[in-house]
Amino acid sequence: MNNLRNFIKTYIPKPDTTNIMESIEHGKLRPSKALQDSILSMLKGNKEFVLIDDQKVEFERIKKAALDAIKNNQKTVYIVRGGPGTGKSVVAINLLAECIHNGYMAQYVTSNAAPRNVYSTMLQKGFKKTEIKALFQGSGTFHTRSKNALQIAIVDEAHRLREKSGMYQNEGEDQIKEIINASLFSVFFIDRNQRVTFKDAGTIDKILKFSTEQKALVYEGALESQFRCNGSDGYLAWLDNVLQIAETANYDGFEGDYDFRIFDDPNAMYAAIKAKNEINNKSRVLAGYCWDWPKEGRTTSLVKDIQIPEHNFGISWNLGNSTTYAIDPDSINEAGCIHTTQGLEFEYVGVIIGDDLRYENGKLIVDINKRAKTDQSIKGIKKLLKENPEEGHRIANEIVKNTYRTLMTRGQKGCYIYCTNKELANYFKLAYNHQLSYTYNEPQVALAEQPLAADKTNSNTTK
Repeated sequence: MNNLRNFIKTYIPKPDTTNIMESIEHGKLRPSKALQDSILSMLKGNKEFVLIDDQKVEFERIKKAALDAIKNNQKTVYIVRGGPGTGKSVVAINLLAECIHNGYMAQYVTSNAAPRNVYSTMLQKGFKKTEIKALFQGSGTFHTRSKNALQIAIVDEAHRLREKSGMYQNEGEDQIKEIINASLFSVFFIDRNQRVTFKDAGTIDKILKFSTEQKALVYEGALESQFRCNGSDGYLAWLDNVLQIAETANYDGFEGDYDFRIFDDPNAMYAAIKAKNEINNKSRVLAGYCWDWPKEGRTTSLVKDIQIPEHNFGISWNLGNSTTYAIDPDSINEAGCIHTTQGLEFEYVGVIIGDDLRYENGKLIVDINKRAKTDQSIKGIKKLLKENPEEGHRIANEIVKNTYRTLMTRGQKGCYIYCTNKELANYFKLAYNHQLSYTYNEPQVALAEQPLAADKTNSNTTK
């Protein structure tokens, strides 16, 4: 301490008469002038970030609400509902760029690291990685922030927010409450049908509850037009019916140019996706979490984690590039899971549906026991199934079906599927060919191991 005091006396002989330390302590963080000037140009040339139709309208509404909140020093919350492919992330990234350009301190926030890593990499363009990464934050960073420390929080994938932060989910309070508290303006993009882990706890009811507690002004909006899946709202309606997530009006097929195929051989499906990927590196193979993720330390894709022996098929999980799997060229050699693809999109996806979803005796069966032992997304579900079977069944059913719904809506132009359960593949074929009479069943969840006999018959690819 004496050395520090002597250093200050030597090199700062005159006292501070400008209150500079006080200004620093009570000042607001601002983006650098260079970043303000360049951020909008980073979006140019990326057609993925172009706003169209109702995205433009919602963007302007959110921007006005944010500027009013800052001008009036009024804590404000904006809720945006939107299904897959409606442009939630596009609006969020454009909002981030616009806010930074105008000198406001804004951050893009997600629970899932994959979208943050991909978007920050796409927008880097001449800036240091640390400069851009500071704009992209995890949802677990807000429990240490003071009230209104951030001007604008842009929360994508808000359905993935959790009740606690930290590695063991034992730090702070509900993440929604923390984000609202720490930001003057917060916007939450949310899709109630994308809960894919046991710990996902983001709901509109919670956002409204914590907004009321903190006396925040609340706005609500929606993104409804379907821009993924070739604009096919019918495909989404059909998928919700087939997966028995919800009964929808359009269940007998879908219009438009969407390319949906059911393969009887995973090798053929993989070959089709690789061919699509050669065009522009925007196609990927994805899989349900039914195969163990390897132990820490292994980064090679030479070992095939996902094995389907009857077809002599194997592929590794995305081990070498999990942070930017969606844009790395080598990713075509690996399979992505829900955690590396949710919130992102491709042109074509090939989805391997594992044994956690099967068709049996005229019903869809969710078998949580078939999920990989390394799958942390269902940690706690078996305990709940014992303590409260009805609620456990509901959540298990929701997680598994939402996972496949999310994976099967990542492709803008097409989705190819392979099912390890042959009866499930036949169920999809009948549904696609309009030969199935739909009956919505109560959730069916298997509690015990029920091994299925391997069906080694092969047939031609069905479209």
